[in-house]
Amino acid sequence: MARDLRAAESFYGAVFGWQFRPTRLGEEFSVAMSEGAPVAGIGALAPRLAVAVAWTPYFAVDDADVTAARIRERSATVAVGPLRFGTGRAALASDREGAVFGIWEGEVIPDWSVGKGGAPAWLELRTRNAFDAAIFYAEVLDWAGERPGCCQVAYEDDHVVLSHAGVTVARLFGGAVEAAPDPQVRPRWHVHFRVPDVDIAAETALKAGGTTVSAVLPSGNGRRITLRDPDGGLFTVSDSVE
Repeated sequence: MARDLRAAESFYGAVFGWQFRPTRLGEEFSVAMSEGAPVAGIGALAPRLAVAVAWTPYFAVDDADVTAARIRERSATVAVGPLRFGTGRAALASDREGAVFGIWEGEVIPDWSVGKGGAPAWLELRTRNAFDAAIFYAEVLDWAGERPGCCQVAYEDDHVVLSHAGVTVARLFGGAVEAAPDPQVRPRWHVHFRVPDVDIAAETALKAGGTTVSAVLPSGNGRRITLRDPDGGLFTVSDSVE
């Protein structure tokens, strides 16, 4: 969600080479396309809402009401919804540690790509206890279930790895995350976007009005850097190959 949809499209189009197309959700929403595949959604925040600009993961569910009930039953929060929204129903929630995420019941754009091509390289949950978080999300979102198409969950090197069809979708990291207002240290979901070259992506982001938040750091077999868009939204670019 961004303050200015067109400005956000201009920034992310420059950094990632995305093109944008309208959606059936209305004029204030668009879908980012990379090499012909949908990879992200951008929407304009209503001016009256005092909500921080942020990338938020939305997880597809079969029944938004059932999922919302599971969230509440586990002492987490459903802040908005489920509400009818375009071609489906959506809700915005936070887990027990305060990390914000969304759920979506309804039509999903064909060929939506996760972990491939220009799509997010992975999602990262920074939380206090990765094992507890994995249990929470598994129970709420039916991870590691028996039905076909479910995600697989593994515990590797002190963090939880979520994969689908052999592709890493998310990593859950535990540790002493401070209860502070800084969005970099409080429990949160964070998005990583894959790029061919970290240095070029960072330079382009700076020229387009963004800022750097971290130094260039090693990441698996590549490098990464955390950036902030002109509206303040945090994201990381990475040239590592999963």
